[in-house]
Amino acid sequence: IGCYDCCMKCLGGVPYCSLLATLLCFSGIALFCGCGHQALTETERLIETYFARNLQDYITLAYLIQYFQYVIYGLASFFFLYCIILLAEGFYTTSAAKQTFGEFRSTLCGRCLSSTFILITYLLAVVWLLVFAFSALPVYFFYNMDATCHTITVLTETPASINQLCIDARQYGLLPWNAMPGKACGMTLSTVCKTREFRVTYDLYIAAFAGAGITLLALLTYMVSTTYNFAVLRYLGRKGIGTRC
Repeated sequence: IGCYDCCMKCLGGVPYCSLLATLLCFSGIALFCGCGHQALTETERLIETYFARNLQDYITLAYLIQYFQYVIYGLASFFFLYCIILLAEGFYTTSAAKQTFGEFRSTLCGRCLSSTFILITYLLAVVWLLVFAFSALPVYFFYNMDATCHTITVLTETPASINQLCIDARQYGLLPWNAMPGKACGMTLSTVCKTREFRVTYDLYIAAFAGAGITLLALLTYMVSTTYNFAVLRYLGRKGIGTRC
């Protein structure tokens, strides 16, 4: 076999669908975990500096942020391993696998493994859909904060009206109702919006939200790929013909 034929043989056995999903998953999880972790740290700093004077007012939020950061570590590790396994399962059902290991036959174990991947990926997609919706909440909070600051900038000539424009962290469940001051109003809020911490945190949450969306797209692509691979295994069991997805 010539070099060209060998290269075409290798390229023909690549599971492009699974490979695309793996790249999407890696990039999405990297964005979500990396930006989300740093955004939580910056959020704690903003709440501590501008919305709460007493440590006891935001100690619960600090514990929650620490807990979510540990969850992020676990998510990054789990998805890295799971994506590698799904990619390997994609290669398993390609024509390259048949040509490497000889006449391929689908076994009951192989079909059960593929059906298990379909079920797990479907459950992960449903759970991650909730994570995707949840990641929109901090973006909504910072969007409202930024919009209120823009309104304050427009109404700078009427100070009385400006002081009535506030963002109350207690209304979003970030602080208990007895927290003082718990909110930022008027020019104080405008000052918060002009800080580097606010802009960085806002951008990080947007990036984390985008990462969650990319990961959801990757899981949906995996669902298509694993479902197709299961059908391939059954087909190979009858015909002994390789294909790819």
